[in-house]
Amino acid sequence: MIYLDSAATTLEKPQTVPARTAWAMTHLASPGRGGYGAGMGAADLVYRTRERAAELFHVGDPERVALTSNATHGLNIAIHTLVPAGGTVVISGYEHNAVTRPLHAIPGVKIRVAAGPLFDADGVYAAFEREITDGVDAVICNHVSNVFGFIQPVERLAALCRERGVPLIVDASQSAGILPVDLEGWGAAFVAMPGHKGLYGPQGTGLLLCGGEARPLLYGGTGSLSIRQEMPDFLPDRLEAGTQNVCGAAGLLAGMEFVARKGTQRIHAHERSLACRMMDRLERLPGVTVYRGRDQSGLFSAVVDGMDCEETAEALARRGIAVRAGLHCAPLAHRSAGTADTGTVRFSFSAFNRAEQVERAAEALGGIVKDGKKAW
Repeated sequence: MIYLDSAATTLEKPQTVPARTAWAMTHLASPGRGGYGAGMGAADLVYRTRERAAELFHVGDPERVALTSNATHGLNIAIHTLVPAGGTVVISGYEHNAVTRPLHAIPGVKIRVAAGPLFDADGVYAAFEREITDGVDAVICNHVSNVFGFIQPVERLAALCRERGVPLIVDASQSAGILPVDLEGWGAAFVAMPGHKGLYGPQGTGLLLCGGEARPLLYGGTGSLSIRQEMPDFLPDRLEAGTQNVCGAAGLLAGMEFVARKGTQRIHAHERSLACRMMDRLERLPGVTVYRGRDQSGLFSAVVDGMDCEETAEALARRGIAVRAGLHCAPLAHRSAGTADTGTVRFSFSAFNRAEQVERAAEALGGIVKDGKKAW
């Protein structure tokens, strides 16, 4: 199988990731719950995971790195911390349901969409300039669109939010481990990310970088201040009720070490090179529309005229090519780009993909297009 769906989950991992995950399962107990070796070892591993994340993403204090189950978990914490009932929030036109659904669940929330054209960073920034006015409780923007790979102007937006005194939440689901993510440099209130995508960790892992105070989403035991019936008032304990995913943290630490060794710049250059190669090939196919722009990461979407995107993906799967099709849990992004009626077929790459896989995948889609024309 040629796997081109790393925007959902990186399937091929560094060998250290499954090895350390399996080791932790039989060697480490619950962190903060015992003074014996297996418990202390777990606490040490969890702290080293925070330290590595703090180094990668420029967080001054490792204790401001909270372990979550995924990016959605972290975004829910951030949103429920900053957006009150009846509050006002400004979001980009390319947000995932991990942002929009929690917002719609808050009673009376007013959502302003800073709508800008696809691959037009200046247009997106101008839209945020218009929408961020007095009374806005928070701004939310993903660093990279999970549908189109559109790199949004987060650095400029962060400066605008600082200037206007509005807290910023960044969804780094498609950028962590690939593009520079800088909590302190941005001055963001929160940055949420999954562990299982560009950080090459196991599924069920994630990180929330906290620039300020945070409200707990879950309540329960933390191994600290157990006599009290309120959650601890300090990070990260305040956000980490219940036993942590120590096995996942072990794998995530190994994944982040891989990213640190390889370097985000090198990873991004590799993925972008493969995406450009694939787009070049597909743009030569009759009836194929490729969504391509200047501000783009190593993922992109395409549509085959006259063929449902799910049918295209299924046809590719029969040829051993794994991609994702549909709305990608981001209907707002499709409405912004004009693809809500059709959806798209998404191609996304990782550090482990190779040029020959791109050639084979492009050849496979070419065959599908040719067969489809015969049927038409």
